[in-house]
Amino acid sequence: MKALGARLRLLRTEAGLTGAVLAQRASVGQPTVSKVETGRMVPSLDVLDRLSRALGLDESTSRELRDLLVAVMATPDTGSTPDDSTGTGTAVDEAVRTARLVRSFQCVVLPAMLQTAEYARHVFKSAPRSTPEAVGRSVAARVDRQSVLYEPGRESVFVLTEAVLRTWPGTPALMLAQLDRLLAVESLSTVRLGIIPWRRPVPVLPRHGFTLCDERAVVVETFDSERVSVDAEELAAYQETFAHFERAAVFGPEVRELLLLVMKEFRDLGESLTP
Repeated sequence: MKALGARLRLLRTEAGLTGAVLAQRASVGQPTVSKVETGRMVPSLDVLDRLSRALGLDESTSRELRDLLVAVMATPDTGSTPDDSTGTGTAVDEAVRTARLVRSFQCVVLPAMLQTAEYARHVFKSAPRSTPEAVGRSVAARVDRQSVLYEPGRESVFVLTEAVLRTWPGTPALMLAQLDRLLAVESLSTVRLGIIPWRRPVPVLPRHGFTLCDERAVVVETFDSERVSVDAEELAAYQETFAHFERAAVFGPEVRELLLLVMKEFRDLGESLTP
C-alpha cells in the first residue's frame, strides 16, 4: 500500500501540483489524497482513475497504478482486523461503492450490500482475530455503504441460489428480518433481485461468489479471501458466467413468492425451537 502511495505522491510532485489542487481536479476530498499518499487508505478503482486523469497520466502509467492497487487489494494484511480483512466482503463493499453497474452472484452467503446489520455481524465475527470493537466498526461501515443502492443512476443486479436463503446464522428471527430486507430491496427501481430456485438445475456448478463492477473489475470471493481482477479475459469469462446464472433465475413476483414461502418456513421453525 505504501508503494502505491509513494508512486502517486511522486507523480503529483512531478506534475507540480499540491495535494489540494489534485483533489480539486479529481473531485475528491483533500484528506483522501493525503491518506492514499501516506498509505493510510486504499483508494477505490474509481478514485484512482480520477486521480490518474487529473494528473494527465498516459495509459502505461495509469495501468501501473492500477496494477499496484490490484496487488494491494489482493494481499491480505496479517495485522488486520475485520473492518479491513479479507474474506468478509470488504473489497466488494469498496468496489461496489463507486460502480454504476453492479452484478453479483452468490451461492452461500448473502451479498454484502443486502445484509442486515445482524447478519453482517455474524459474517464479521467469523473472521480470524475478530474483536467486538472491530466487528462493530465493520458492521457500521457496511450498513453505511449500502446507501448506494438508493442512488439514481446506479443499477444493481443480484442473483442468488435458493441455498443462500436457507444457509443461516443466528436464529430464525434474524433470518426473518433479513428476508424482509430482501423484500424491501427487491421493490427498488435501482435493483433487480433474482433467485435460482432449487427446482431448477444450475447452468454452471457454482464454486464461489463474485461481483462484477461496471465492466472494469471483478471481485472473486473464496473461502478465506477476496481478490480484485481487471484482466480482460477473466472479466469476460465472469461476465459470461453471470449471464448464464441470470437466465436461470426468476425475478419479480416469483421472487417475492419464494421469499414469503421461506419466511413462513422460518416462522414455523422458530415456533418449533421455542421451549
